[in-house]
Amino acid sequence: MQLSGDRQKLKGLSSQRSSLFTKLQATAAIALLFKGTVPGQAQNPAQTAPPPTPNQATGLPTEPAPNYTQPLYMRSTARDYAKPRTYWPNPIGPYSPTQAPAPNFLKSLKLENLVKNDKIYLSLSDAVLLALENNFDIAIQRLNLDIADTDILRTKAGSSVLGVSSGLVTNTLGGSTSTTSGGGGPGGTSVSSGGASAGASGLTLSANGGGPTPEAMDPTLTGKLELQRQKTPQSNAFTGGTTNTDQYNFEYDQGFITGTALQVTFQNSRTTTSQPFTTYSPALQSTFNAQITQRLLQGFGWGINGRFIVQAKNDRRIADSAFRQQLLYTINQVENIYWGLVGAYEDVQAKQRALDQSTRVLSDNQKQLDIGTMAPLDVVNANSQVSTDKQALISSQSTLEYQQLVMKQAIARNLDDPTLANAPVIPTDRVSSIETPEEGTPVDDLVRQAEANSPAVEQAVLAIKNDEITLKGVKNGLLPTVDVFGFYGSTALGGSQAPQCVTSDTTGSLVPCQPNTIPTVDYSHTFQNLFNSSAPNKGAGVNITIPIRNRTAQALQARATLEYRQAQMRLQQLYVQIRMQVTNGQYALTNDRAALQASITARDFNKQSLDDEVKKLHLGASTTANVLQQERNLATAENNVISATATYAKDRASLSQILASTLDRYGIAIADAVSGKVNAQPTIPGIEPAKAAPEAGVPEQQQQLQQEQQQPAPNPQATPPPTSPQQ
Repeated sequence: MQLSGDRQKLKGLSSQRSSLFTKLQATAAIALLFKGTVPGQAQNPAQTAPPPTPNQATGLPTEPAPNYTQPLYMRSTARDYAKPRTYWPNPIGPYSPTQAPAPNFLKSLKLENLVKNDKIYLSLSDAVLLALENNFDIAIQRLNLDIADTDILRTKAGSSVLGVSSGLVTNTLGGSTSTTSGGGGPGGTSVSSGGASAGASGLTLSANGGGPTPEAMDPTLTGKLELQRQKTPQSNAFTGGTTNTDQYNFEYDQGFITGTALQVTFQNSRTTTSQPFTTYSPALQSTFNAQITQRLLQGFGWGINGRFIVQAKNDRRIADSAFRQQLLYTINQVENIYWGLVGAYEDVQAKQRALDQSTRVLSDNQKQLDIGTMAPLDVVNANSQVSTDKQALISSQSTLEYQQLVMKQAIARNLDDPTLANAPVIPTDRVSSIETPEEGTPVDDLVRQAEANSPAVEQAVLAIKNDEITLKGVKNGLLPTVDVFGFYGSTALGGSQAPQCVTSDTTGSLVPCQPNTIPTVDYSHTFQNLFNSSAPNKGAGVNITIPIRNRTAQALQARATLEYRQAQMRLQQLYVQIRMQVTNGQYALTNDRAALQASITARDFNKQSLDDEVKKLHLGASTTANVLQQERNLATAENNVISATATYAKDRASLSQILASTLDRYGIAIADAVSGKVNAQPTIPGIEPAKAAPEAGVPEQQQQLQQEQQQPAPNPQATPPPTSPQQ
């Protein structure tokens, strides 16, 4: 009845969300048509609006969540890739390549310190800490933070964004897949449904970056120095001869975020010629021109030219969120690997106990056969059971060896050291049967926590904001191009009187110029004449470009709008998925606890039954077949306990991942995870030390490797190893 009521409540809540979400879509469409903006559009390129969290009554974005109101903007190195290299103290710094730190493939000292007597005694806390520092998936995702910073630097210069991977990196073997997926991207292995997030397989790449190209806001200085010596054959009295030309031309271009472009040209030439009718030789000519162009429609304003800066900052926050999601995923994966290792380790112990028991039965039967009190068939039956138990033990040992290798590749970067590569891993923690707080918390409270903290929701909201930025750009791209410009310039001429200079006399005839007829003007006076309005060149104008039919811009704007609607539906779908995952996760814990308790009860019953059957056999009231059957029942019951315990531990870790509470519960600082150097040991609740028991036998393959390798001399100062893996 309670389950039926919850389903009806969930159905009503989903219906209410759908109705209000439709109203939001209608409001957004009206805003696009009449206001020229989109809802939630960030208006300042220097400030990004924080992503909202879902309203629990409607499922729609409302107020920002405390955990991601601002981007983390933490970096794994001291280098801030969002800031450019300056000219001080290195004048050629802006033109020097950036050197990224080389990856660290050295063996982990913390892992090496866990080796005692050629065995690695590993707790779950140690496994999580080593994964935070050494796991390759986390290390690869960590670099995305710096890659996102490079986009911020790039967009501040007016260039478009290149994007950054926001997908999970899932190249570590073992564990299980993530319960919630993030956005796709190059290098990532998960792509959001519908391609709403940026990525190689996402639709948004086709519309992302659409609209007018922003002005290039990094100034450029162009210089041209040219020395020309030309000799032309003389075909008549007015052409030909020798001409020597020296040119010194400079140009400065800069764009501004308002859609303004500045161009300044300064051209100089010095020409010496032997051609007749030349007044100056050498002749000095300077030209200056400054022009400002302002876009009035397409490409106007900081909102259009600065939109890529806002998008790059949103991408940085997506990278922050994706890194947090990677931490949640990898920690959950390491926990699953650890509990799989615990299950394999305990299974070897159980198989060893079964073999010991069947061996004792075979020994007792053999003694009774020798004195003639037991039939040979009973000995054959017991011997068959011993062979079966030996085969089961060998298979279990092989599984344990593989689980140990899986564990080591998840927490180490280099297994070339034979000591680490061949050392068996002994798990020292076991899951506690104490009920977790999540099992008794109302599902609505868990859903609110998951929606507020979910990296997937955070990335989806930021992806919507990036789509809104794209919508603004492509809508502006529909407009005609209208640019107003104004310019001011001047030309100045100077030099010395040419030897072949001619002038006219009183009769109009051409005669050679008398010496000093034309005054000499040096370059300094020529330069001054550029700015005294002696030969000005000024004006203003308008450039108008109207695309006929404008089909390309129309298609791009329509596509961007459809993708925006797609992203909105994806966000709503995430809310529904999270509720279903939380509900299912809580049900799973309840069922797992019941299954675990039932399996423990069945194991205890079968253990007592075996003890009673052995006593009966010694008294002659039972048979060997009954004892062996009880042994098989006990082995099955122990396997059920191991399986139920592992399932409960994995589902509990999975629910923490869905709630995105793993980092807080374990006391893991994101700053430590970003730097790759964990300063505080994680504290993991719900575990307890393993009970004292004989260690599982080392698999035969590892025994051979350990015998072949040379062991270092023992260190008398080293801490003595524990007497059992549980201490």
